[in-house]
Amino acid sequence: MGYSIGEFSSITGVSIYTLRYYEQENLIFPDRKENGRRCYSDADISWIQFIKRLRDTDMAIKEIQKYAQLRAAGDCTLQERLEILLQHQVVLKQDISKMQEHLANLEDKIKYYITEMKEER
Repeated sequence: MGYSIGEFSSITGVSIYTLRYYEQENLIFPDRKENGRRCYSDADISWIQFIKRLRDTDMAIKEIQKYAQLRAAGDCTLQERLEILLQHQVVLKQDISKMQEHLANLEDKIKYYITEMKEER
């Protein structure tokens, strides 16, 4: 099925402005109708959802561009795409570890305040 940019924006939750930006940055490649209007497919929905997840995990646009170019080149690039994702996985695990440490420190401080307040009573 073909979706207009407005329909696609509603389905994916990605603004029309962002979709145009992603197209300009060669992250997405919508088909065009005879009148020149963009036409998105169901496969584009899956792809944009994956891009959103990468952005949500702070992958740089340049890295997503590299991944998108490899994806467009086909299955002969599977190993290269896997390497990009494995590298990003390492970064995410490091970030999660840092955040868990920050959370533990925050929880310690909260416990301290609760204890101090109980002792004042």
